[in-house]
Amino acid sequence: MSLTLHFHPLSSFCHKVLIALYENGTPFTPQMVDLGDAAQRDAFRKLWPIGKFPVLRDEAHDRTVAESSIIIEYLDQHYPGKTRFIPADAEQARATRMGDRFFDLHIHLHMQKIVGDRLRPADGKDPHGVDEARTRMATALGMVEQDMASRSWATGEVFTLADCAAAPALFYADKVAPLLPAFPNVAAYLERLKQRPSYARALKEAEPYFRFFPKG
Repeated sequence: MSLTLHFHPLSSFCHKVLIALYENGTPFTPQMVDLGDAAQRDAFRKLWPIGKFPVLRDEAHDRTVAESSIIIEYLDQHYPGKTRFIPADAEQARATRMGDRFFDLHIHLHMQKIVGDRLRPADGKDPHGVDEARTRMATALGMVEQDMASRSWATGEVFTLADCAAAPALFYADKVAPLLPAFPNVAAYLERLKQRPSYARALKEAEPYFRFFPKG
């Protein structure tokens, strides 16, 4: 099989790529990497020295593709299917990429800041940084709340790259700062995302690992 995805089922950014792969039934080999295992970690860093998930290896094109947004755009170009993640129209494509960046930068990364702080030792906590992350994430969620009052998916009525980004960002954001009652439209959107077969499959596969998610 040409494509191999190096990933971990608990990783939020890996969920983003799994959604795209499952949306189109794209054949691939899942290669789970345990970064706690020295041999697996070293092998993964030989492939991608940055050492962060996800990474797609395409043997047919002899390419290693990293970063979730770039992987999905690569799949859209080289392994297209019924769902096109980047619209052909230039203006719609720009709006889609903006939605992708918005969810990654203004919700996803702030969520990861909060989760990451839970993993720090007691003398290394960053309460100021966590408070700032919560405030900024709430601001971004307020903007999404307004948008989702009049649309089904992130940029309108078509499922795109932006929705792949939104799903894990909102799923884990809801774990650290419940969406209800403040953001009912966002909560309803998250439910639509969770019910979509591609994300439902990714979540099902991640279930055995959710016990490792750090509690507040």
